[in-house]
Amino acid sequence: MSDLRPLFAPRGVAVVGASRDPGKLGAVMARSLGRFPGTVVGVNARDADPAAGRFATVAEAAAASPDPIDLAVLCVPAAVSARALADAARAGVRAALVCSGGYAEAGGEGGDHQDALVAAARDAGVALLGPNTSGFLVPARGLTASFVPGVAAVPAGPVAVVAASGGVNHALTFLLAAAGVGVSLAVGLGNAAGVTAADVLAHLAADDGTRAVALHVESVTDGPALVAAVRAATARVPVVALVVGRTDVADFARSHTGALATSWRTTRAALRAAGAVLVDDERQLVDAVTALSALRLPACADPGVGVVTAQAGPGLLHVDGLRGRGVPVPPLTGGTRAALSGLLPPLTYQANPVDTGRPDPVFGRVLATVAADPAVDLVSVYALAEPDVLDLPAAVAQLAGAPAVVGLGGPPEQVGPQRQALRGLGVPALDGPTALTVAVTALVDDARAQARRAARGTAPPPRQVPVPSRDLDEDEAKTLLGRLGIATPPRRACADRAEAHRALAELPGPLAVKLLDAAVTHKSDVGGVHLGVRDAADLDAALDALEAVGAARFLVESMAPPGVDLVAGASRDPVFGPVVLVGLGGVVAEALADVAVTPAPVGAQEAAALADGLAGRALLDGFRGGPVADRAALGAVLAALGDLLVASPGIDGVEVNPLRVTADGLLALDAVLTLTTKEAAP
Repeated sequence: MSDLRPLFAPRGVAVVGASRDPGKLGAVMARSLGRFPGTVVGVNARDADPAAGRFATVAEAAAASPDPIDLAVLCVPAAVSARALADAARAGVRAALVCSGGYAEAGGEGGDHQDALVAAARDAGVALLGPNTSGFLVPARGLTASFVPGVAAVPAGPVAVVAASGGVNHALTFLLAAAGVGVSLAVGLGNAAGVTAADVLAHLAADDGTRAVALHVESVTDGPALVAAVRAATARVPVVALVVGRTDVADFARSHTGALATSWRTTRAALRAAGAVLVDDERQLVDAVTALSALRLPACADPGVGVVTAQAGPGLLHVDGLRGRGVPVPPLTGGTRAALSGLLPPLTYQANPVDTGRPDPVFGRVLATVAADPAVDLVSVYALAEPDVLDLPAAVAQLAGAPAVVGLGGPPEQVGPQRQALRGLGVPALDGPTALTVAVTALVDDARAQARRAARGTAPPPRQVPVPSRDLDEDEAKTLLGRLGIATPPRRACADRAEAHRALAELPGPLAVKLLDAAVTHKSDVGGVHLGVRDAADLDAALDALEAVGAARFLVESMAPPGVDLVAGASRDPVFGPVVLVGLGGVVAEALADVAVTPAPVGAQEAAALADGLAGRALLDGFRGGPVADRAALGAVLAALGDLLVASPGIDGVEVNPLRVTADGLLALDAVLTLTTKEAAP
């Protein structure tokens, strides 16, 4: 959708289906549009009254209007909406909002009605918003195209809301208004049959009135388009994303890398890779955009936060929250601490956080001193509103433009004016320690995202490898891994017992003896793996057991030293394309879903950082004397697996499970590769 100005900045609006009945949708929409400074006309073929502003057709309304009618708000049944849109388009309308339901969401013939509506919009070149949405609002233009009571009172401001749900759109809008932050645009996409989140983001990327975007995502049909739109938008403004669907975990599939990378997890990973800040609920979304719409830090890989609090308890909650989210709260330098000791009483804490004990006239100088520390990129302040003791906005003004964010507690009649005064200084103000933590984390995450963007140079082309014409067995898959530079234990593929005994003599023991069959991906589940084979008797016993479960070929392999097992893989997500995944191996990954995902291709350095997102990451850092994972080598493995899928459309997925962390490095102990088709790739 190239131009959404007829939708969000129309010169005139026609309400098709306008009614005298005040309870009908058409009447509600007409009332909502009453503040619009341009022309608003009604259209109702059965109740035309030009003197009252209701016409029989959009063409008649357009002929009588002093302004061009750019937008039609269709308040008609689903069955006739396609015809109504086509009629409006012939009269010059270039955008349509369809609020009514009864389309694809209703099933049955509703899908046919939606298909007809979409076809009519496409044929006429009309931007279609909806159907099945409560509308949108642009307060700065006095444009309230919504049937939700009270939304017209939401003030203009710097935050744009782009929500999959009309209800969530309005809920977020009211929360932003309550936080003292207005909106530039608030839109509910509904069925998103025409205008999508990607389209609105592309529109906002060029909107000077928007300084931050709150994005609510329920499902994605075109992953690359959404990723590209987020990437383009975040080059100018921060985007904060709330993705719904955490509990939608699919059953584990034939190669469970794809199942571990659930749609929720993959969507979040793709949006993060595109530069979005991620949050977990609507309250966090509001707190994050409240901060980012007032302040955006420059690109920085690890911004340091200096915390100053006038009350120790809330400050402790805040610092604990920051450190739990991986936000650096670095120690202050000796010079800074010496300067603070000259300002604060001896019993106060002066290292970072800095606790002043009570607010007093030196509070502003304390803030400026902390801000000047070379390790501090952002000052985070918490204080109760005590206007008789401290003029907090005046104290913050002593920062002279240094980046800061404030958490402020107290009675609303005291907090409200101070919050607005702080915002006038370009300093976001939140309402408690938890909200302050969310805001600071969002500012830091956005700075990190900008740094990743700046560091991401032109990637080398993915490594080309021959694509097989069939699924590979373990030996063949490991041979392919070897071509990618991924180490595997010494092994022999054996067609009979004699070859297995020769392998016993040639390979360093002890040995693992496995069923070798591309059709069996979870060999241990069928008794297809025998470990600790040291001599001919052990081998014969293992071969007897494997033949009993149908094995005709065997893999004899030197056993790896002990270590920590990971699962590493790449799969082809149906929405976002190739993704790579790393997690704790074996049943732990399946039971806990402790995995991290990112789209491919991905650079080795960025892939290595995925392990930092695992709950069990301590196991990779020498836990209880265990081996330490070579993060650079792990990143290289993940990047290579991602490159394999990017370069090879015929490969559906590759999984290394386990990928063992040993004292001597990483070893791929098992591998499965599946194809998108059983036919040979071209």
